[in-house]
Amino acid sequence: MTEKPEESLEARLKQLGEKIESKRPSEPDTAEARAAESRKGYAAAMKLSSEFIAGIVVGAFLGYLLDHFAGTGPWGMIIFLLLGFCAGVLNVLRSAGMVATLDSVKRSSGNDKTDGDDA
Repeated sequence: MTEKPEESLEARLKQLGEKIESKRPSEPDTAEARAAESRKGYAAAMKLSSEFIAGIVVGAFLGYLLDHFAGTGPWGMIIFLLLGFCAGVLNVLRSAGMVATLDSVKRSSGNDKTDGDDA
């Protein structure tokens, strides 16, 4: 029973190494899961940024057209650019699920009737 301390230490070190390896997740699955999560994040970011930029661009374009044909100077561009900014923010909030849409409010209240069905 007189074991050398080095042999005892080596045996415990080997046991500890085996326990650590059994607890450690496999590397390929973890790397692939992180890559998939990263791709989902990039896709969501691109969707939200395109929603925001589209609102601003459409507002600016409509303001430019109003100014060009009505001769209202920069006021149409300024007003429609601000409206486009507000629409872009609203679109981003809707896409992110932070604001309820009109359809979801109607469904939750149980009022699915359209305007022409009152007769």
